[in-house]
Amino acid sequence: MVKAKEEQIDEELLKKAEAESKETEVKEKKEKPSKEDIKESKEKVEIKNKISGLSAEEIEQKKKTILEKVKKLKGKVEETKTEDLKEQVKVKKKEDMLVPLEEYVKAGIYLGTRVVTPAMKPFVYRRRADGLAIFNTDLIDEKLKEGIEYLNKFDAKDIIVVCKRQAGWNAVRMFSEITGIRAFTKKYPAGNLTNTNLPDFFENELTIVTDHWLDKNVLNDTLKVNKNVLMICDTNNFSKGADQVIIGNNKSAKSLGVIYYLLTKGYCKAKKIKANIPDLEYWTGEKELK
Repeated sequence: MVKAKEEQIDEELLKKAEAESKETEVKEKKEKPSKEDIKESKEKVEIKNKISGLSAEEIEQKKKTILEKVKKLKGKVEETKTEDLKEQVKVKKKEDMLVPLEEYVKAGIYLGTRVVTPAMKPFVYRRRADGLAIFNTDLIDEKLKEGIEYLNKFDAKDIIVVCKRQAGWNAVRMFSEITGIRAFTKKYPAGNLTNTNLPDFFENELTIVTDHWLDKNVLNDTLKVNKNVLMICDTNNFSKGADQVIIGNNKSAKSLGVIYYLLTKGYCKAKKIKANIPDLEYWTGEKELK
């Protein structure tokens, strides 16, 4: 019986020993570092050794160099503020205008009528409280530039300009005298471009129309013979038949003065016509021409 008890004790001790052995084995496996851990540890040790090999002054100098590089990069990637950018664009636009914006405003070139045709709707900025449509001044300037460029393609002998509205007579006459382009004010003799039997018959390549409502006779004749049309359009004008359009107030002497002044300057420059072009004030009627 004593022997049986001893055997039982030995068996329990053996089991306990085996359990402790397994527990130790598992613990060792957990504590054993992986290959990745060993590699990362080695890299850290290498970096630490490199840093420890430097003096305090060298470490401080490297830190200073890195901070300076960061500062330079920050300056390069710094974004321009939206408001500053808008202001720069506005200034650039003003500098590129044919005349200062104030001159357009003073002449009332941006003032339209209460009627807006579908063709002119894209150029209207807004309506005033009294119902008058307002042209976008940036677009006025752009269309004038386009009009000048288009006009410069033709020789003076092949161009005619018509203006039945009295408000534009002085500007059109000055334009005609300086450029040599034939002008018709007050009245255009119907059939001059179409009827070969008329003694005053002539052929042209371009007709400048000041207002298609009043100058419809010459516009119709020009279209009949398939010639080109450069048309000044107010908000109530239809641009049908025009090859090139200039937008703006074509009812006012000041506004038409600005338009024909710029056409004169642009044409003379392109064709190298040496002429003494009066100041803008003469064209708008603010000063009398001596």
